[in-house]
Amino acid sequence: MLRNPEAHVEAAKPVLDGTLNKVGDKLPEQVPSDALTLVRIDGAVKVGAGALLALGRFPRLSALLLSGSLVPTTLATHRFWEEKDAGNRQQQQIHFLKNVGLLGGLLLASADTAGKPSLGWRAKRAGKKLNKTAHDFGAWTADTTDTVGDTLSSAPKKARKAIAGVLPG
Repeated sequence: MLRNPEAHVEAAKPVLDGTLNKVGDKLPEQVPSDALTLVRIDGAVKVGAGALLALGRFPRLSALLLSGSLVPTTLATHRFWEEKDAGNRQQQQIHFLKNVGLLGGLLLASADTAGKPSLGWRAKRAGKKLNKTAHDFGAWTADTTDTVGDTLSSAPKKARKAIAGVLPG
């Protein structure tokens, strides 16, 4: 797809044309709409995310990117419902279902935390810890303020007593 995108452009055109007819006016100007650029982007995503997934780097993100790339590719290249020949239809259906199976595996990989808690769980736990720490700090501050307040209120009496004990009488 990267070295010879022209071969894949023809397969992508029917899906791309149908999609652009429905949502083309809602897309920002920065989003490319020509088939050649989109095929190259799809190829780059497959190579980059596939390499990252194989190396175990950012596996959840890589699997999610690959699954997002697999859907339009499957819809563009394995349109078994349009095949007239029964043999070709069966072959395209086999490839379509294979890709659906791959999509299921990629979605599982994108949700797998490898035994580590999710980011949401960690954020919620950090929030609870912060709340407890703030509550404990507030209680300590109140106790300290009470102690200091008691000491300051009794300080003038103690000072007069000390002075009276030192001065002659």
